[in-house]
Amino acid sequence: MAASPSTARMLPDTLRTALDGAQTQVNSLVLGKPTEVRLAFVALLSDGHLLIEDLPGLGKTTLAHALAATLGLDFQRVQFTSDLLPADVVGVSVFDPQARRFEFHPGPVFTQVLLADEINRAPPRTQSALLEAMAEHQVTVDGTSHPLPDPFFVIATQNPVDLSGTYPLPDSQLDRFLLRLALGYPGEQAERDLLAGTDRRALIAGTRPLLDVEQVREARRAVQAVHASDALVNYVQALLGRSRKHPGVRVGLSPRAGLALLRAARAHALLLGRAHVVPEDVQALFGAVAAHRLVADADAGSDATLAKAILHAVPVD
Repeated sequence: MAASPSTARMLPDTLRTALDGAQTQVNSLVLGKPTEVRLAFVALLSDGHLLIEDLPGLGKTTLAHALAATLGLDFQRVQFTSDLLPADVVGVSVFDPQARRFEFHPGPVFTQVLLADEINRAPPRTQSALLEAMAEHQVTVDGTSHPLPDPFFVIATQNPVDLSGTYPLPDSQLDRFLLRLALGYPGEQAERDLLAGTDRRALIAGTRPLLDVEQVREARRAVQAVHASDALVNYVQALLGRSRKHPGVRVGLSPRAGLALLRAARAHALLLGRAHVVPEDVQALFGAVAAHRLVADADAGSDATLAKAILHAVPVD
């Protein structure tokens, strides 16, 4: 049960300062996208995973690298390509003739921050190699389960599915991502600063970590203590119910989607300095949490448009 507003554990001043500084640093590397940067930190603190979808060249990988450099966590990058195999991601058992037994050689998934770059360029069999890792924080190879580090945070980028050389992510894979966001083109001033400034790769290479493993764990524990009132839970449940009967929606939101929305709303409230969730937290996150989980009819428009319509259709009591 969540703590009450009077007992919810707020962040210590040192951790609050570190979190604010980390967001400021990432914003200095990914120009003009403060909302998207905050959502990325929401995914991290919610113990979820982040999917960044947009056209090539708009900063998806830059955001992932900036996050990894700022967090001070172990980091691995996998470039997903059409010839990538599941063993290239999770690892493989190799027979040791001297010991006369198979030895497991961990793959790049055994890290704290994994960048799955252009995940939808790999075929479905390779995409599915991440399913168990993202859901259970472990991988199973040859019948043996191997735990992943804690924290374990996947940042995946993907190109729009109508571009050549892509394989759409199945619904079960999309559901493993707490949030999906798009960066879009930068504003005029941000683009001017980007063109006239230092190369982003050089800036990221010189970035120093502002958070460590224990601080990330502490912040995640604080998120769990943020209070969500009965009225707030009723509001989330009303959104779930509306999604299942909204015109144009073939498959609505599951209870797991509702839990994801509440978890993300708690993290959003904490980042804004509150010990309780308000409807504005849910509204700020609903599209990023819900849109990629909706299955729309063929002529119903985009999932993002449907998510916005569902949100507008449910009043706040």
